Amino acid sequence: MWDQIRSNRRRSIFVVTGLGVLLAVMGVALGMLFGGGDPAAVFIGGAIALAVWLVMWMVSLSNGDDIMLSIAGAREIEKKDHPQLVNIVEEMTIASQLGKPPRIFIVDDPAPNAFAVGRKQDKAAVAVTTGLLGMMNRDELQGVVAHELAHIKNRDVALMTTAGIMLGAIVLLAEIGGRALWYGGAARRSRSSSNNNNNAWVVVIAIVVIVLTPILAQLMYFALSRRREYLADASGALFTRYPEGLASALEKLGGGQVAQADKSKVTAPMYIVRPLADDEKRQLSASFSTHPPLDRRIRILRKMGGNASYDSYNTAFKSVQGGAGVIGARSLTGEAVATVKPEPDSSTPRQRTRVASDAFLSASGYERRECSACGAIHKIPPELRGRLKNCTRCKAPL
Repeated sequence: MWDQIRSNRRRSIFVVTGLGVLLAVMGVALGMLFGGGDPAAVFIGGAIALAVWLVMWMVSLSNGDDIMLSIAGAREIEKKDHPQLVNIVEEMTIASQLGKPPRIFIVDDPAPNAFAVGRKQDKAAVAVTTGLLGMMNRDELQGVVAHELAHIKNRDVALMTTAGIMLGAIVLLAEIGGRALWYGGAARRSRSSSNNNNNAWVVVIAIVVIVLTPILAQLMYFALSRRREYLADASGALFTRYPEGLASALEKLGGGQVAQADKSKVTAPMYIVRPLADDEKRQLSASFSTHPPLDRRIRILRKMGGNASYDSYNTAFKSVQGGAGVIGARSLTGEAVATVKPEPDSSTPRQRTRVASDAFLSASGYERRECSACGAIHKIPPELRGRLKNCTRCKAPL
């Protein structure tokens, strides 16, 4: 989708510039807060913020993907750990015409979700939670994986990784300013300077900036993620040629009631659906939501009928959403792509959950040993491999 790729390049420049400006404003505000309006302190604060921006930008270029995966607690797996997941990723890699399959990770989290990272397509990664693997049948899992590979294909994971790292820098500086105000040291110095120089307004402006800047940065970050979800749904339906698989997966995800362990505001827009918080009792407004409404995404997919093309998705989008379509004109071909019905999956949620859990443990270095005497299965952590000699049930040698 060349229209989307070009758009993401333009947005990357806008995001980096916009978040860089907000970061500089945050630094100036901290300089005002700590220096009481002294021009030298204000200049130093802005310079430090820009230095932080540069460092975070370089970090995002070098290993921003690994940072995102680390925040989520993801573990990389091999084919022996979860053959079905690896096979699906390989199938969707061929369908999406990506040159190289992405690395595959599992997150030990009962909340069903998935995300993709990768500044470059040949170094991309897709991660799914154990909760997702347990909940989804093969068709639904294929739809989710296709959606995530669409993010890689459309090159918007690079945009979100960069924006996420920049947002993290702004949130970090805001946290420093907030703690300074909470403990009172900076506020007392600023009040003292204000009494001497009659510039109490400096403290007020600094506080307002420190409070509002992270909110503006998050709004900018969240707005980027909403349009890309529609585009990834369209691509995912085309890759699988079975829109109902993704629609059914989104329906299950919308009915999930398990709070997600990863509640980072930086990683939230990376997931296929917005992570559910422990205390979430209401719907967020459209301005503060990281994702489009799930029911709308599902209706669009099911309105595609027996055609899995971009044209069909664009038509369905206009019917549900109204207004202009979401697919660029250069991506519309007018050709019909018939849907297919995959083979049924007879596995149960319990079986899928066990396989997902075993895959995560294997990726974490656990060793699986079965007792030849009683059949007990032992999942041994790395630090106990050399120490566990006998079966914990029957005491027979392992």
